[in-house]
Parts: sequence; C-alpha cells; structure tokens
Amino acid sequence: MRKLTLAAITLSIFYFSKAQQCRFEKSDGKESATYFEAINWYRNLDKLSTQVLIKEMGMSDAGYPIHLVLVSKDGKFDPVQWHKQKKVVILVNNGIHPGEPDGIDASMLFVRDLVSKKIIQPDNIALAFIPVYNIGGCLNRNSFSRANQNGPLEYGFRGNSQNLDLNRDFTKCDSKEAKSFALIFHWLDPDILIDNHVSDGADYQHTMTMLTTQYDKLGPVLGTWLKAKFEPQLYAGMMDKKWEMVPYVNFETASPDKGMEMFYDPPRYSSGYAALFQSIGFVPETHMLKPFKDRVLSTYAFMQTVMEKASANARELIVSRNNAKSKALKQYWWPMTWKGDSTKFSMITFKGYEQTYKASDATGLQRMYYDHGKPFTKQVRFFNVFTPGDIVSSPDAYLIPQGWHEVIDLLKLNNVNMAPLKNDTIIDVGAYHIDDYKSLLRPYEKHHKNSGVKVTLLKQKIRFLKGDMIVPTNQPSKRYIIEMMEPTGDDSFFAWNFFDAILQQKEGYSEYRWDDLAAQVLRKDTVLKKKLEEKKITDPKFATNSAAQLDFIYRNSPYYEPGHNRYPVYRIN
Repeated sequence: MRKLTLAAITLSIFYFSKAQQCRFEKSDGKESATYFEAINWYRNLDKLSTQVLIKEMGMSDAGYPIHLVLVSKDGKFDPVQWHKQKKVVILVNNGIHPGEPDGIDASMLFVRDLVSKKIIQPDNIALAFIPVYNIGGCLNRNSFSRANQNGPLEYGFRGNSQNLDLNRDFTKCDSKEAKSFALIFHWLDPDILIDNHVSDGADYQHTMTMLTTQYDKLGPVLGTWLKAKFEPQLYAGMMDKKWEMVPYVNFETASPDKGMEMFYDPPRYSSGYAALFQSIGFVPETHMLKPFKDRVLSTYAFMQTVMEKASANARELIVSRNNAKSKALKQYWWPMTWKGDSTKFSMITFKGYEQTYKASDATGLQRMYYDHGKPFTKQVRFFNVFTPGDIVSSPDAYLIPQGWHEVIDLLKLNNVNMAPLKNDTIIDVGAYHIDDYKSLLRPYEKHHKNSGVKVTLLKQKIRFLKGDMIVPTNQPSKRYIIEMMEPTGDDSFFAWNFFDAILQQKEGYSEYRWDDLAAQVLRKDTVLKKKLEEKKITDPKFATNSAAQLDFIYRNSPYYEPGHNRYPVYRIN
C-alpha cells in the first residue's frame, strides 16, 4: 500500500509539474516569462491549489496593480495569525530590475514545486512573493540593454515607467511601486526579505553571490546572530546544493588581493529599508556572465536554502528579532552615517580568474580580460565591519507642521503613529539650523540629493498651529522615524530634497532703504553693533564691503526671516 501511495504521489507531481510548465522550462532555460504570463500563471495556480492566494496590493506607475502571491501550507493567509503562530514570514521581491529576471522565473518554479510537494514547505514558514515589482520595466522588453549579461533571449528594462531605479526609491517613494511595497511590507511585517538580482562587475567562478543587511543596523543580538550563525548556515546550505556562494563582489577590475568590502546599504535600498524595521534583508546577486538557466536554478536553490534554514532556526530568529525591536525602542543614541572599518575583516574563499591582456578585436589596442584557462582559489580579506558616525540622540517626539504633507503622508504609509495639535500653541523645541550642505550638480533619481549636512541645534520658542503633527519616537517605527527625520541621515527626507523650500530666502531688501533701517537697528542693538565692529577688525575685506556689512546686520536683526535655513522638523524632549 505504501509503495502504491508513493507511486501515486510521484505521478501526481509529474503531471502537475508538466501542466504548470512555464516559459523558462519550455525553452530549456533560455527565455523568461513576460509580465502577463507570470500573473496568469499564478492565477491559474491559485485556482488549482488551496495553498496559494494571489491578490492585488496597490498600483504601479505603469497602470497595472502590484500582485502579491501568498503560499501557506495550511491554506490560511493572515499575516497577523502567521506571527501569532510563530511562523517565520519570508517576503520575496522579484523584477525590481526586470533586466535581471532570474527571480521571476525561479519563484514560479519554486512555488509550483511547493504546491506539488516536490519540495515540502515547513509548517513554521509562511511565504509571500511579489511576482513582478517593476511592471513598467518588465513590459519594456528588449535584448540589448544588459550588454554585460548572458541571457535570457529577452528581458525587461531597469527603469520603471518614470525611468526610476526602484532600488533607490524605498524611502523617497517617488513611484507608486514604492508606496505599494510599503503597504505590502507593513502588512506582512516579514522576518526576512529576499530581493532577487543579477550582478555587474568582475568575472569569477561563482554563480551566486549574496548581499546581507548591515549587521549593526539590526542591533547587537539579531545582528550578531545573523553574522555568527544564520549567514554561515546559508553558505553551507548553498555549498550542499552545489552552488558555492560568496559575498557580493563589488569590484570590477581591482585585485581581490586588496580584499572585498561588504556592501553598504542605506535605506534607499531594499535591504537597508528592511533594516529600519528590524527585518533581515538578503539580496542574492547571480553572476551576469553565467548561463541564464544556471542563474535561475541557483536563485531557486537560494530561496529553498533560506526557507530550510529559517525553519530550522525559527525560534531563535523570532526571539532575536523581537529582542531587536525591543532594544530599538530603548535605544537613545543613533548613528546617522557609517564608514567601512579597514582594520577589521574576515577571511573568505574566493574563486576567480586571472586578469591578463591581449589586443582588442574592436579597437586593436590592449584590453584586459579574465582568462578562464587560469582559474584560482584564494583566501581574501572581507571587510564587513562599519564604524558609526554623526551620532544623534533620540528626542521624545518630533513636531512637523502640517504643511509638509508629503512627508506626513510617507510617515503614515510606514505605520508611523502621530497626533495633531488640538490648539494653536507656543512650544519650547529644539530647532536645527542648516549651516551647510552640498547638492549634486546633476540629478540622481529625479533629485539633486543633499549631503555633507552641517547643523546647529538651537533652543527656541515657536508658535505652532492646530493640526500640526506630534510624532512620538517610542513606537515600533522608531528607527525609521529617526533616520528619516534627522537632517544628517544618509537617506533622510532632507537628503532627498523634501525640505529644500526652507533653503531659499523669501524676503529681502533694497540696499538704499535698508541702509537707513540698519542704522536704526545698530542704535538700538549695541551688542550687534559691537559684533559688527569686531568683524570689521578681523576681516579686512568685510570692512570695505558695504553690501556684506548690510547683509550681516540684516541676518542678525529681527527683520531677517526666522524660517530661512531652519529645518521644519522640531525636536521635543
């Protein structure tokens, strides 16, 4: 009887797999599914299996809805209940760069094989897949935009319908896709995020590389557990599946003898965004020059390995993540920037190819190439420690005037709790003055991003209006709130130009008129007059420049507008 049952199960898997073949399989690993093929494929799977549910979760800039595919062994699809049942929730994002479609096809195979029982979904794992995230880019199919890549025959384009790189949009949210992702992310509250990619850069033997969330951002318990235990298990699991993996290779022509650096992932990226909410982020990056079939199969193996190891470590993972959430609520000092530490490293095994030179067939001049006839295996340094910088304290709350509605809307989108003032009132606050900053001369993802921000924190009494928003920091989104609201943050709202209006002076003066008023100001303000005289003595050029002196008086007088360069997010302690 048992043999008959096993035979029946095997036959069932065979026929189900045959019926649910996708373009990747039918083309023997040469082609990738189109957007419509993928969505229709999942819809059909939803009809065939109670283990799968496909639903719409927000819109894209392309005018099509973002879909989410839920896979649950017991046929129940409530993330709140998943967490109560101590299940590890894993979210897989595909096609953020549709020219890198490996995850789109690998996920289709993976879900099909879970449903057919070819591989078994553990009872303590719940899975969610975004089949295609960048829909506009996926619809823009071509065969040429990924010049460095070996297949498939056709693929999508990196930019979305606004020509945005969606893996730079998780905090600024210029796209409808990013807003939909936030909706999905907070609905699921995933313990692990996998964002499937294909690499650029150097040539080497490995098919799969992996980018991991910066450990420090996950807190001392979760970050240490990830680095010391969970991550090594993933490398071992991939080795067992014959896909030897290394950390993401972020160089093209440099010698590995100089070492490899861990990728720094600020919140604009998927893994950096996930870390704001104590979710572990993995960005598997298959090697661009490996055959498309191998890349898809290694991506499949990676997702399977994460599922298996998350199941085996479910209790520790959940406890460690809950600890990280609790620690974040109590954390007082927060680094706004990070820099790689060149004195601390681990040793990893890297399998590459020797670089050599020959005459170019295109130019006739010398060119570098990787000689596949000269493979090597080396132990190289991997610099995976970051030093924190620009450390700020956590206020009890922030106060943001209601006119900055774009920021308020994004805070709400990310589950930030806030309350409006009930009356007009004067409040003692900490107010930042923007002393200096640099802006990119050329646009970057639709913005002239600010960096190198220098501020002075002043104590001021400011009048606020009924409806202005109080944002307490003692809430689950604390890290997100602080990193986005502090002006010196790498990917803060100020960095992404949401508050640039305060950098422009709105009122001024005519010199001939102000000269008379300036004299009156100096007669009434002897302290300012003394400062003016001292500056004349110490600065000879200033002493002979009447325009500079009038501006100095103006900026230190009541006539100067208080809102100029005053950052409109205020600290309350």
